Amino acid sequence: MTTTVKPTAKTTVKNVLRGRSELGVGALLFLLGVLVLTDALTLDADVSGRGPVGPATVPLVVGCGLLVVAVLLTVDVLRGGRGQAEGGEDVDLTEPADWRTVLLLAGVFLAFAVLIGPLGFPVASALLFWGAAYALGSRHLTRAPLIAAALSLLTYVVFDRLLGVPLPGGPLMGVI
Repeated sequence: MTTTVKPTAKTTVKNVLRGRSELGVGALLFLLGVLVLTDALTLDADVSGRGPVGPATVPLVVGCGLLVVAVLLTVDVLRGGRGQAEGGEDVDLTEPADWRTVLLLAGVFLAFAVLIGPLGFPVASALLFWGAAYALGSRHLTRAPLIAAALSLLTYVVFDRLLGVPLPGGPLMGVI
């Protein structure tokens, strides 16, 4: 004699969602698309002064694209499609995360955000580049800071002088 257990709504939903974590990505993309479209549609733009393409054009295209991708991903997952598991080229997935490196990088980015105003872009980004190199394993005490300084100055000159994107110069404003 066998007994059959009638599935409840809770177990049915649980079974439907098992192994379909991609549905969360689809939901996130959908919400992001709605947010982008809502923001784009509430932009205050004068139609007569700008022509047919205005500031809302790109956000509208991106928002619609996000909605389309979200719907296609959700339909694919519900039909049984699955993403491939991450194989990692040179990553050992059995090893734990290197939280020291992650926290050092997060601290370097936070320091950059705090220091860019008072020190200016060249000095703050030199510290960012050097700190990121150190966090990722560089122990060259003379070469890494020199490369970081050269890279930050080059970035500053390209963006501020050549492209016209104003960046805070800080104390070096009169020198550069």
